[in-house]
Amino acid sequence: MNTLNEIKKELKQEILSDLKNEQNLQDEELYGKIDELLLSRNDLSLKNRLYLRSAIFNSFRRLDVLSELLDDPTITEIMINSHKEIFIERFGHQEKWNRSFESEDQLEEVIQSIVSKVNRTVNTSNPIVDARLSDGSRVHVVLPPIALKGPTLTIRKFPEPITMDKLISYKSLSEEAAAFVKDLTRAGYNIFISGGTNSGKTTFLNALSQYIPAEERVITIEDSAELQIRNVHNLVSMETRNANSEGEGQVSMADLIKASLRMSPNRIIVGEVRGGEALDMLNAMNTGHDGSISTGHANSAKDMLKRMEVMILQAADLPLPAIRNMIASAIDVVIHLGRTNDRKRRVLEISEVLGVENGEIVLNPLYKFDGEKLQKLSALKQTDKLINKLQ
Repeated sequence: MNTLNEIKKELKQEILSDLKNEQNLQDEELYGKIDELLLSRNDLSLKNRLYLRSAIFNSFRRLDVLSELLDDPTITEIMINSHKEIFIERFGHQEKWNRSFESEDQLEEVIQSIVSKVNRTVNTSNPIVDARLSDGSRVHVVLPPIALKGPTLTIRKFPEPITMDKLISYKSLSEEAAAFVKDLTRAGYNIFISGGTNSGKTTFLNALSQYIPAEERVITIEDSAELQIRNVHNLVSMETRNANSEGEGQVSMADLIKASLRMSPNRIIVGEVRGGEALDMLNAMNTGHDGSISTGHANSAKDMLKRMEVMILQAADLPLPAIRNMIASAIDVVIHLGRTNDRKRRVLEISEVLGVENGEIVLNPLYKFDGEKLQKLSALKQTDKLINKLQ
């Protein structure tokens, strides 16, 4: 007996041979054609008929086998190493999925469908690209010859915004720490969120954004739009653009940060800094845009500031003391996230940036995760913004 994948491929070919342009069909008509073919098969159980009905429709109108994974709310990440090899993450654990794409061409068609909808291009000349799905899920693509097994696709799902209350219920941070960062956000402290890959930086930023006063004007800047800010009405969201095949038309993160300064923002939120745009972000924070927020990759709060020094050196030949003074003047608080041994994402550290002493940036650790809970270590020393807000 043929496998379900073989039957699916066979039925798809029959539909394609009967219909010169299936895109002109309404969804109901396409379902009708699929049902007609399935009824002619006597070798299928009801369960297999229902699976094939959905799978064939998804291959024409959605993202093929990925549609089933995207519809599953328990799956948080989809990792496609090749058309034959798909892994998923569910509840923090990774496992191999028991299905695959029919061919490498089929996977490439899905990739092109995804990137074209957000005006991105990926090909042998430009084999690496970031994109997103309509629900906000983050997509990263790597094509051959860079990817040796074949087209590689990674999807990080963001099914719904997670509130600070949910993070508290997940024990990502304590109620006391949540109330503290709420006060910091409302008072207009410049906050930098650091952490490793998949530590929950974007999720935490989304949760933190619920405390931005609704009457403020906010500009968000990202490589690939992921932020879901719901409570701010005066919101402008901008996304970078890669160069076209002629090497023209690129709009970088630094370009967007500079543009945002002419848009009368109260706050600027930069999705993630990875390079020289860190200098533009710090300049924005240092020019009266209190309450700005950004994120970046690092192993600790202290390491994040060191990495930022390197990023700025990529953009400008400035003396290190000047860079450190700029960082200390711009950033008020660093919130560091990570995964603990139980694979849960948690706030591991909240530190206040006090300034520069003896040529080094000084941090005041306010909260630290001690292996069991987020423990308060000391009080905030620079309270001027909180005092002004409370008056």
